[in-house]
Amino acid sequence: MESEKCCNDHSLVTQGKINQARLLQNQYTLSILNEGLRVGLLNSEEVYGTQRQLMSILETLIRRYTQGESSSVTSETAVSLLSSVLYAVDAYLLHLNDPEKAIDVLKNGNIKNGYDQGIELIRHCLEETKQLYKEIHNHKLDVAVEAYNLTIDESIPVFLKKYGIVFDAHNTMASIDYPLAIDDMSIQGVYYLRQYLTHLKMETQFCLLFNEDDIQSVLINYGRICGFDYRIELFNIFELVLNNAIFSVLSGGHAGQIKITSDQFKQLEDLFVRLDDQQIESVILKAVAQLQHDFNIHDPQMTDYLNRCGMNLVHRVKNVVKHNRLETVVIVERELKSKPIVTTFKAADRMSDHHFRLFIEKIMNSEKIADKVDVIRTNFYSLHDYIDLLNTDCLMNDEYEALFKTFGDVELAILIKIVFYEELRNDEKDLSSLYDKEDEHESEWQARFIEFIKNIDRNRQEVIEKFVYDIDYEEISFY
Repeated sequence: MESEKCCNDHSLVTQGKINQARLLQNQYTLSILNEGLRVGLLNSEEVYGTQRQLMSILETLIRRYTQGESSSVTSETAVSLLSSVLYAVDAYLLHLNDPEKAIDVLKNGNIKNGYDQGIELIRHCLEETKQLYKEIHNHKLDVAVEAYNLTIDESIPVFLKKYGIVFDAHNTMASIDYPLAIDDMSIQGVYYLRQYLTHLKMETQFCLLFNEDDIQSVLINYGRICGFDYRIELFNIFELVLNNAIFSVLSGGHAGQIKITSDQFKQLEDLFVRLDDQQIESVILKAVAQLQHDFNIHDPQMTDYLNRCGMNLVHRVKNVVKHNRLETVVIVERELKSKPIVTTFKAADRMSDHHFRLFIEKIMNSEKIADKVDVIRTNFYSLHDYIDLLNTDCLMNDEYEALFKTFGDVELAILIKIVFYEELRNDEKDLSSLYDKEDEHESEWQARFIEFIKNIDRNRQEVIEKFVYDIDYEEISFY
């Protein structure tokens, strides 16, 4: 737990009769006790002695937790506190980097000392993690990926602020949504977060080697290929960048070029169709080595990470080549539209919370439908404000239809893409069949909107539906 190598590579040296496979990194003390007893390096009395010492530490911790007012807590709290104790002892025993040394600690009855040292190791790990976070926050990628930004700006600071070294050391108290290319989620507490940030730092450093606009282009084209809004989906940015850099090298481009043209894609198709599985692995790993050489990457941890990610790509390419689906892995640059979609929704015109509340109150106080619609159409411009407005349920019955009638075809198409996001994401092509589904809608306004769309002229429906498929998600700006 003290080192990345210890946690992820299972590098503890097997000595004597100890079976390494039986030692669990996230329950190290308990698994050492069980394994030591099984192979005869510990006897029953020594195991019971360790358990008694753990219970003694727990008893002291409970009194500290209750500020001396009680020696008892709920069973749920007791279990959590014991898990925190074991987490600290695990930290110390893993730090020894030798299971037989850990056995000696248990045999010699030094559990309290091990616990105290474990607490200090956790404290040191927390300080390292805070420093890592500062570095990542100061060099954050400028991308509009919600999970990436929320994880760095909100989730991790919450963890660092609330993490309890003594009472809650085992708990990973953070909603970390952004996925890494490689992540060991069996680790807990601050050791998990340190591993997460270590990997995120390497991923960020690699992405910073590339042009910011090129990364943005890859993200946009990834969303187009997958048929979703890349800004709100869960995916790993580094993996897309690395994979396209590898494909660039393999198709005659240079390491710093991650925008793949249709001609390059054709070269890749011609290349992979001629290769067997072993040759695919060979050419991809050579391309990874070429990237490391061209970018002068020599850090062992970074090179190992890139190599492991390269192997992940090898497995994916082998699979897609067999099914003739290489286009799902290579992010190919698409031609820009000659004429952008024009909409009355304006990203820069989002109103303040104060003004929003005032207008909602004015709408609700208006008696005539026409007056309500006039207030909305005169003061609301941002799509974000419109969605917030509809979700307030400040409109009723025919008022929804009156508002929807004022929208043009493009605006109605944008709302369709929002209402049927999941269906469109799953490549549903027949929109008219979706209108008749009896599924319960998320909100009143969505049900009213679908009813409105169903009742308009079929010719206009077809025009609107064409816009639905023409509009890319990055053209729908909420902010």
